[in-house]
Amino acid sequence: MEQRTPTLRSVAWLWFGISVAVLAVGFRQAIFLVPTDAAQGNVGRIFYYHVPIAMLSLIFPYINFVASLFYLYWRRRDPLKALTADALALSTAEVTVVYSSICLLTGMLWGRATWGIWWTWDPRLTSMLLLWLLYVSYLMLRSFSSTGQTHTLAAVLSVFAAVDVPIVYMSIRWWRTQHPAPVFGGGPDSGIDPSMLPAFYWNLAGWTLWGICIVLFRFALERRRQLAEQEAALQAIEASLEIPQ
Repeated sequence: MEQRTPTLRSVAWLWFGISVAVLAVGFRQAIFLVPTDAAQGNVGRIFYYHVPIAMLSLIFPYINFVASLFYLYWRRRDPLKALTADALALSTAEVTVVYSSICLLTGMLWGRATWGIWWTWDPRLTSMLLLWLLYVSYLMLRSFSSTGQTHTLAAVLSVFAAVDVPIVYMSIRWWRTQHPAPVFGGGPDSGIDPSMLPAFYWNLAGWTLWGICIVLFRFALERRRQLAEQEAALQAIEASLEIPQ
């Protein structure tokens, strides 16, 4: 374990450095190199952040969902594996809240510039806000609930939250919305100009790497906290079993 820790720390710092470097390249591409949008002007550059982050906001919830299912399956069969799954569920829930928050904020800024309003109860915006509220509730439940079933209740909430993800994704296909049509896979008129692709892909890669970096960092912290609690519990049990002299 002592030999693995410096290696893992080095890999973590390398991953962090690569994430920052890719994000820096993406920033340069999006802000300085991509031609200004003819219709929207410079405000259209929000696209290179809003769309990749929105996509990732719908991916991390499913990692949380799968981890929660494993927790529910293992919680009685193998508690140690269940704790590992729970740590992953927590870390991905936190990143989901961060990314969906950025998605909503950049969307509001973009909407104010293009629609003239900060918010509209559009199906896409409303379902995304619901996803954000569900994961905020997930974190609040874990932080403030005093029941012994907190992790189980949070895992069940995660299952309900996962149901909203396809609704968010399909909302602009199922209903007529003020939100723009799908950029990719939306039909023969969907897609973006080839000159926009490098900035888009660099930012998608950068925010993906950054999200994974934060998930792994929070996962490691949560596992350390769990192991410390287990060690403290074992010491308390050993102390209670000591025979008085």
